[in-house]
Amino acid sequence: HTHTHIIKIQLFCVIQGVPVVLLLHELSAYAGDWSILPALPHLSATYGQSASWFVFIEEETRVTLSALLQVLHRYRVHEEWFLGKRIHDNEASIIHHYAFSEDPRSFGYPDPAAGWALSVPLLQRLAEGIQHDHLKSDFTIDLKHEIALYIWEEGNGPKLTAVPEFCTEPRDNCATTFTTYLPNCGDPVSKKDVFVAVKTCQKFHLERVPVVKATWEKDAEHLEYYSDVTDASVPTISLGVPNTERGHCGKTFAIFRRFLSDAVPKADWLLIVDDDTLISLPRLRRLLRCYDPKEAVSLGERYGYNLVQSGYSYTTGGGGMVLSRVAVSRLVSSGCRCYSDDAPDDMVLGRCFTSLGVPITHSPLFHQARPDDYSESLISLQQAISFHKHWNIDPVAVYKHWLQDTNQRDEL
Repeated sequence: HTHTHIIKIQLFCVIQGVPVVLLLHELSAYAGDWSILPALPHLSATYGQSASWFVFIEEETRVTLSALLQVLHRYRVHEEWFLGKRIHDNEASIIHHYAFSEDPRSFGYPDPAAGWALSVPLLQRLAEGIQHDHLKSDFTIDLKHEIALYIWEEGNGPKLTAVPEFCTEPRDNCATTFTTYLPNCGDPVSKKDVFVAVKTCQKFHLERVPVVKATWEKDAEHLEYYSDVTDASVPTISLGVPNTERGHCGKTFAIFRRFLSDAVPKADWLLIVDDDTLISLPRLRRLLRCYDPKEAVSLGERYGYNLVQSGYSYTTGGGGMVLSRVAVSRLVSSGCRCYSDDAPDDMVLGRCFTSLGVPITHSPLFHQARPDDYSESLISLQQAISFHKHWNIDPVAVYKHWLQDTNQRDEL
């Protein structure tokens, strides 16, 4: 599973110094530790006395320890420091609740791929605050931005200090570099191993479905459109669940039952998308090689709800939800239900999987919003798997630019 890792460096023994390396998912029994803020009190209590710095990196971040120690040496350890590779929004973004809309570039937040660091005095003060504050938002949507906001604290705390040695692309003097969010785990899983369910409704049959057909539908071997009406021209299948304006829980659970039935070819993986999701199935099939379909796997862009107060994580629906057959069958046999047909399916699934002990696995290559809603310097955009929404964009052009591989071999 992709988890952010923490490196904690003990600066007082630099010469033979070996950092203490912690894996966030092994820190405690609480699955919400990935959102870092809930983990700060534990980190502070356990390592706050012995360490000078905490450095947070991704699984695929490479660290040159001697260079990193040299960089950290420039900053006084008794002061509050928040260090990293600074990125910013070019325009006000929905995923950041349109923060700093007058001047989006004014607020910097770290690219997690390059790693970012907190000095111990800052980490201790934050840990103290977490235990007393009520966080403004119940939702964890874009962790790096939300952590930077929390640290900045309306101007009372430090801003991110940009450190050129925190790198994503290799160049001279880098203390960190980044490889890829799409590791090579072997040959892609075959087309027949992925069953694609597209959720649509009558009013979008003419508007959104043609975009799917013009872009990524050709890369799917097994694909069905699920609607509130049967329309032979698409063709769509009606699951007998009326269309709802808000969530699609009833429809999604009907898709699960169909996926497990004999009505459709048996596949290892189920991908559920919206009719305005843009996705690269070849890249997805490369990523799926890294996971074992015999395990209960839930994969996509992970959001959190109420994580500081022991809430739950969920895979956000618009970027695409990928489930192994084992996960679907465990969910269906658990008796977990929608409290109403129009409940938000992605959140209900997150709550169900959390109660079943199925981890919600994150990949930053899935995106709930449009490319324009992200900082263009983010490394996760380079081999993106999905984007979502057609607002004010040409979705076919977005697909061609961001998701279509030019040198595509005809894969199995």
